[in-house]
Amino acid sequence: MAIDGTFAVDLSTCCQACGACCAYSANWPRFSIESDDELALIPEKLVNDRQSGMRCEGDRCAALQGEIGTATACGIYQVRPEVCRTCMPGDAECAMARRKFGLPVIAVV
Repeated sequence: MAIDGTFAVDLSTCCQACGACCAYSANWPRFSIESDDELALIPEKLVNDRQSGMRCEGDRCAALQGEIGTATACGIYQVRPEVCRTCMPGDAECAMARRKFGLPVIAVV
């Protein structure tokens, strides 16, 4: 950690040790631009009752595996919805989710 409280993070792998966005997501893992063929690849048990997005258990996406802040993975990474593909480490949503779980905010420089 630097004197100013920041720390270096490997942005290519930091989500695998976090998972906060996926565990703070009850209102946003919605389907938007996915085709019917793409949606058919997502296991039905992971789709919400309205067929409008991912099923969540509380705020946590049902596809999220692992422990927040330690080691996580997406159970459907290869076929995850567009909203999940556009999540970026260090953006405003990332910062909000990390704060909720007591994780340090990632400062992208």
